[in-house]
Amino acid sequence: MVYTENEILQYVEENDVKFIKLTFCDLLGRLKNISILSSELAVTFKCGVRITAKKIAGFEAAGGRDLFLFPDAQTMTVLPWRPQQGRVIRMFCYIRYADGSHFEGDGRYFLKKAMKAAIAAGYCFRFGTSCEFTLFRKDNDGKPVKIPHDYAGYCDIAPDDKGENIRRDVCLTLEQMGIHPISSRHESGCGQHEIDFNTSSALKAADTFLSFKSAVKSVADTHGVYASFMPKPLRHDCGNGMHISFNIFPDSDMLEENTAIGNELLKNAAAGIMKHIREFTLFTNATVNSYARLGEFTAPRDIIWSDDEGSQLIKMELESDNNSVELRAADCSCDPYFVIGLMIYSALEGISDKLELPEKNSGTERLPETLEQAVACAEGSEFVKKHIPENVFNALLQYSRKQWNEYSQADDKEAFENEKYFYSL
Repeated sequence: MVYTENEILQYVEENDVKFIKLTFCDLLGRLKNISILSSELAVTFKCGVRITAKKIAGFEAAGGRDLFLFPDAQTMTVLPWRPQQGRVIRMFCYIRYADGSHFEGDGRYFLKKAMKAAIAAGYCFRFGTSCEFTLFRKDNDGKPVKIPHDYAGYCDIAPDDKGENIRRDVCLTLEQMGIHPISSRHESGCGQHEIDFNTSSALKAADTFLSFKSAVKSVADTHGVYASFMPKPLRHDCGNGMHISFNIFPDSDMLEENTAIGNELLKNAAAGIMKHIREFTLFTNATVNSYARLGEFTAPRDIIWSDDEGSQLIKMELESDNNSVELRAADCSCDPYFVIGLMIYSALEGISDKLELPEKNSGTERLPETLEQAVACAEGSEFVKKHIPENVFNALLQYSRKQWNEYSQADDKEAFENEKYFYSL
């Protein structure tokens, strides 16, 4: 249900809401929030809440200027895992400067601009995600340890699948938040699980992804286990990916009326993404650990497409009733707003330039093999520079270089990755 600001103020008063979490995303895709008392909500809608930008990764792009959170009323949801008395609600926020202008590093604003560019070109995109995570045990002090919660395999059932009840509770929790998963299962890796979501608007798909991560973490904790979205938590097992699918609907509804035209649009869009994916891999795969996953098991490395199951970068289903393009490279460490926005821009370029796909399962280019290579690809990209504001891009490059340098200098690289990512992703 979509609420107005006045409706939310009325809801807060009538439903014993005591706290409001104002939620936003840093440049690394990590959720942040500030909690306010319900009595402060009316003035917050009008004036926002100040945050200290220099303490948030990537927000150095603000150049020392004050930043303010403004809640988006349309994203209001109750947090089911919080007490029912003295309820807690959450809203995603837009981020603005003191003069009311948008902060360039606000991913939600970046994605909204990309959506407007698509509409101006005559197209509407719908996105869906399939997200993987791994459950780990905790020691007697409640600290996560790198022992998988179970040793089941793909689509196994209980009692081998010890995460069945956790997935169920995650899905029920998401339903209470107005989010409707379409399927869940045990994945191929030890302790690994996947939950899939149907397509929606680009902005809602990104919001849903972040809500999903928050729900998984919270529900897993109530079950006494630890949920990790680290791309490659176990060196010799499957990594955790995020598959992003999309379809396209022209304003004229030609896609529904003429499947051939729709398929051609999807092919052009996929060609656009394949053309630029190396340049924005820094966004889809944002950590040193991300590159340990790529090229192993069925995670892609080669920039190829296919309609079969495999390790291709792009999977396309053009003969079914549910035509779609699926990008299989991203992982859950990404900022979904910037990733989906860049997918839209590259797809629009593919459509406008009528780019042609190579032959199925053919191609010589590969994704970057390290974070260092991904930084170099992004830094030399006119496409990325065209769409990512300079101050935001420079902040991301600076952080990524620092991350790579720390990793390169670490004596125990696996210990570095565990400390840097296992406890935070």
